[in-house]
Formats: sequence, structure tokens, C-alpha cells
Amino acid sequence: MEDLKGSETTTPGRKSQSAVTGSARKVKDNAADWHNLILKWDRLNDEGSTMANKIVNLGFNKSSQKEMQVMMEGQDTSASSNSENAFENSRELEEECDKLLRVVDKMTRIVSKMEKLVSSEKGIIDLETFQYGTGGRQTPLFQTWPTSQFADVSSELYEAYKQELTLKRAILQELAHTTNPDLSMVYLSCWLYQPYTDDRAKLLLEGLLLETGHRPI
Repeated sequence: MEDLKGSETTTPGRKSQSAVTGSARKVKDNAADWHNLILKWDRLNDEGSTMANKIVNLGFNKSSQKEMQVMMEGQDTSASSNSENAFENSRELEEECDKLLRVVDKMTRIVSKMEKLVSSEKGIIDLETFQYGTGGRQTPLFQTWPTSQFADVSSELYEAYKQELTLKRAILQELAHTTNPDLSMVYLSCWLYQPYTDDRAKLLLEGLLLETGHRPI
């Protein structure tokens, strides 16, 4: 998917979206922001998945080295070498954990921006209530959606990514300390496949992009 910010499309039978102003312009810009934030999130998720796999492998190596050190106690010929390997492994493990932490920090900032998009959509509804009364705008801003639906979609997307961020933080805290291979695989799978941002979230985003003219009908 390409970055949509600043893109202009023309919907058949309608005027160019570059002529859109006011609330419609803001909603259209918000839709592009949603697309671009999720695109950045997915890239970070791929980066984090690679780091998470390294952490698991390094963790297993560290555990194996500890077992080897216990078995080799009293054999001075290998003690120094084992100690150096263990130190190098621990340092690399710490570095990968720091990298994954930075990824989660970036994801946190993305979710914060998503929350602001939700507030923006709610602000548009408040403005229209002021302008048109409690019934709101009678004609849709774009195709068929009432203005409230943009806010509903934004809220649902935000909640999905907020839950996903909570899961990412939990995985970050546990991954390096888990010695159970099966549990580690569960963590890696959850990180990669993101259970809270499922097909429903993808459909919501595509619907939003279609409605606002970012996708051709």
C-alpha cells in the first residue's frame, strides 16, 4: 500500500476531491491518516517480529549455555570460554530487547495519533450538531455514510490497535524470560499475526477509503 497523504482522486459522477472543503476535507484527510498510520504500524510489526525471533533464539542459547556451565563445573579448560560466550550472548540479547522496546515505543506514538483522529471525528459531529441540530447533516459528506459512521469506524479501529499495543507490551516483558519453547512460539505467533487487528479492521479501513474517494469504486 502506498502513502495516501496528499493524494487526490476523482470519483465517477462526482467533482474532484481536491474541491472538497470543510468537514468533508477533514474527514478525507483523517482517512488518509488512518491508512498511513496503519501502514507504519505494519512495517514496525514486521521489524519487531524479526527482533522477537532473535530474542527467542538468544534466550534458548543462554539457557543452553547455563546448563552446559553446570555440567562443566570443575573443568577449568572450558570455564573461561563458556563465560565469554555467555557474556556475549547476554549482551546481544539485551541489545535486541532494547531494539524491540524502541519498536513498541513507536507503536505507542502511533496509537496516540489514532486517538487524536477519534477526537477529530467526534469534533466534526459536534460541529454538525451545532450547525444542523440533533439530527445532524441530512446529506452524506461523500457517498452514503452518515457523519457518525466515520466516528464509529475510527473508534473501532482505535480500540483494536490499543488492544494490540497492550498485547505487544506484554510480549515484550515476557519474551526474553520465557524458557518454555511452546510458550515462546505462542508469543511469536501473537506478535506476527496480531489477533486484535483481524480482517474486520482491514474491512473497516477499506470501507473508509472507498467512502472518502481514496479507493476507486
